[in-house]
Amino acid sequence: MAADLFGPAHGPAGVEPLSAGTFLLHGFAEAQAPALLEALGHILAQSPLRHLITPGGQRMSVAMSNCGPLGWVSDRSGYRYQASDPETGQPWPPMPDVLRDLARSAATLAGFPDFAPDACLINRYAPGTRLSLHQDRDERDLSAPIVSVSLGLPAVFLFGGLTRSDPVRQLTLYHGDVLVWGGPDRLRFHGVKPLAEGIHSLLGAQRINLTFRRAA
Repeated sequence: MAADLFGPAHGPAGVEPLSAGTFLLHGFAEAQAPALLEALGHILAQSPLRHLITPGGQRMSVAMSNCGPLGWVSDRSGYRYQASDPETGQPWPPMPDVLRDLARSAATLAGFPDFAPDACLINRYAPGTRLSLHQDRDERDLSAPIVSVSLGLPAVFLFGGLTRSDPVRQLTLYHGDVLVWGGPDRLRFHGVKPLAEGIHSLLGAQRINLTFRRAA
């Protein structure tokens, strides 16, 4: 299994340190998944998922939306955070407590106390969709960690180094897993391999990823 590349788990039960600033919390969000999905239903009714356009004019295969004071968007003018949904002209839906509390609890368990996310990017992966290697560097506050929650079908997460040419490790993320990275790892390149076909008992043929950041 890909997770074996990182060796045995250490620390609190279910918390696996992968490097100096990266921690995998096995199944941390699984019990809360129904509540998270209910909250997501309300968010997406206000700001539906959509396929953004890159600055180069390419259509992203992953469908996206946001909640919280700021939302990440992309179009021909560039990548950025903004307070309003460009499709509706309205503020992004508020971040529900169940999402914010989960992100803060995960960050604290990984050694990043006082995490206060102001942006939650919602990504939906269908089989065959992928996310190319990239850095999360559009945020003003790079001292805060990134908290990534996986729901639905398993995905192979690609975790590289601080340059695009560094070796890339592979890690299979399962339903309910939470990955937290920050500190010396905050600007590591990362991505997702094409999602394999499958059916999840709760979400069907898809994966939902929630990425919490401190953007401002």
